[in-house]
Amino acid sequence: MKEGSESQFNIHPMDQFIIEPILSGSDGLLWYSFTNQALWMLISLVAIATLFIFGIRKNEVVPGKLQSIAEILYTFVRKMVLDIAGPEGVKYFPYIFTLFTFILFGNILGLLPYSFTTTSHIAVTGILALSVFLFVTVLGFFKNGLKFLGLFWISSAPLALRPVLLIIEVISYFVRPVSHSIRLAGNMMAGHAVIKVFAGFAGALGVGAIAPIVAIMAVYGLEMLVVVIQAYVFTILTCVYLNDALHPGH
Repeated sequence: MKEGSESQFNIHPMDQFIIEPILSGSDGLLWYSFTNQALWMLISLVAIATLFIFGIRKNEVVPGKLQSIAEILYTFVRKMVLDIAGPEGVKYFPYIFTLFTFILFGNILGLLPYSFTTTSHIAVTGILALSVFLFVTVLGFFKNGLKFLGLFWISSAPLALRPVLLIIEVISYFVRPVSHSIRLAGNMMAGHAVIKVFAGFAGALGVGAIAPIVAIMAVYGLEMLVVVIQAYVFTILTCVYLNDALHPGH
């Protein structure tokens, strides 16, 4: 009886983040393997394409549900870019909008039962963050030349503090892709792990699992909010970095 009870509470919340090959005859994970992570990234892309192709196909004066969602997302991100990076940043809207929709759909689809949360892995969020870092850095030098280095020299500060602030600014700049990626992946992983823990308790307790079920509902509701907020945070930070590249002066 004791051994059975212990096995019931044998919960592994991190197993849901394991990358596994599918449609492969090999037992191991190889560099060319088509994995569950790749599958759900593909599903995200198909969902995004479906929304915008069918949502704006008719372009009705009185929009339907899909068109309303597509227009809300488009207007929301465009306003964000315009408010933070200014009119000059609007030309880079397609790239930022692509980032936002990919992260948003990856987060949302990760809440489905038996799905895989692609944005819970640094391998994904790290590439997204690194692409933003390289993009704004190259753009900054291309648009401003060596004046872009003025981003690190805070002329409004007292002269004695400027060398110290220079070191701090340089370090914080190169830490950007790390914090940018870890913030998104960490939040996605933590929320899903908590849900899995409560689900394990609910399954082990059986009929008396009222408290874990209520906890699952509460955390799941919170996670539905978090997936949207994290996509927003990643995008708004991208807009801030873009603004630094376009207007490097303090």
